[in-house]
Amino acid sequence: MSIVHGANIFEISTKLKIEKNNILDFSSNINPFGGSLKAKRVLKKNIDMVSLYPDVEYKKLKDAISLYAECNKENIILGSGATELISTYISTIKPRSAILLSPVYSEYEEELEKIECKIHKFYYKKKNDFKIDIEELNSYIKEIKPELIIICNPNNPTGTTIKKSEIENILKKYNEEMIFSCGKKGNIMIDETYIEFTDLKIYSSVDLVRTYNNIFIIRGTSKFFSTPGIRLGYGILGKSEEFEKMKNSSNLWNINICATIMGEVMFKDVDYIEESKKKIRRNFDILRKKMKNISEIKVYDSKSNFILCEILENKKTSEELYKFMLKNGIIIRDASSFFKTDKNFFRVCILGRKENLKLINKLEEFFE
Repeated sequence: MSIVHGANIFEISTKLKIEKNNILDFSSNINPFGGSLKAKRVLKKNIDMVSLYPDVEYKKLKDAISLYAECNKENIILGSGATELISTYISTIKPRSAILLSPVYSEYEEELEKIECKIHKFYYKKKNDFKIDIEELNSYIKEIKPELIIICNPNNPTGTTIKKSEIENILKKYNEEMIFSCGKKGNIMIDETYIEFTDLKIYSSVDLVRTYNNIFIIRGTSKFFSTPGIRLGYGILGKSEEFEKMKNSSNLWNINICATIMGEVMFKDVDYIEESKKKIRRNFDILRKKMKNISEIKVYDSKSNFILCEILENKKTSEELYKFMLKNGIIIRDASSFFKTDKNFFRVCILGRKENLKLINKLEEFFE
């Protein structure tokens, strides 16, 4: 059974003969409190617009994103989800070498392999609780001199973050080294899919686009806005040759009318955004505290809406835990695919209070 963006809940529902609504999915990292009601109502009211083509320039949608992300709308590139933007950017710049901060979401490596890019991995180390040593990373960049650096911030699956000030430190030294040794700057792609779960002023790198034109920020709406079904993502990139190539390679009307209508509203729904952040943080703190009381697991720090855990008891594995939970209608993420030599890691995201308590109860039962 393959697991890509969390679990295939349709496949699991069929196999277990359990209704989808009765399955608790702790693997997909989606805001459990749903999408913007205001946006849903506007979509429902304008459902007949499915018979129209979207605005080819997406002016209102870009205006809404520009206001929300505090960026210039001329720097916005739209995509059918963050995954499409990852693929488009990599295929546009065609790097011959890249540094990938790992372990991380597998899509980056898959896209790099398609263009036969040489991949160098810089690891989040378990001994450092998966926190990055910036100076060590800068030294590695100086040694490799890659044409592309990929950073997921916050990182999936570790929940690790890198501050905007640290990103700028990396960027400055990277640019200096590349211009000195290669005569031109390289590129940095930062995936901010989970950035809304952090303090944006500290961790988001959007501001850096105003100064540097070789940094590409990717954001999606699946996770925080709880809308994976509309397939809407956006990238922020300074004016450059890469920007023009990506803009010209975009398919006409690549964002459907439903995504357009919802996006124009939900990015401006301040009440929804603030309330979601409060609910998520409250439930996250409670779940993490209860998980830390389970002595058989180590709970790592996370700035996202998910928590990486390590089973400390060698007699049990994350695969065994995954199967146990599945029998009880609960889906967690067996994180062993991220850690090739370690079978003791798993990841859970938050759901509502009642669901989170059920997860805790089943974890305690498994380790009895």
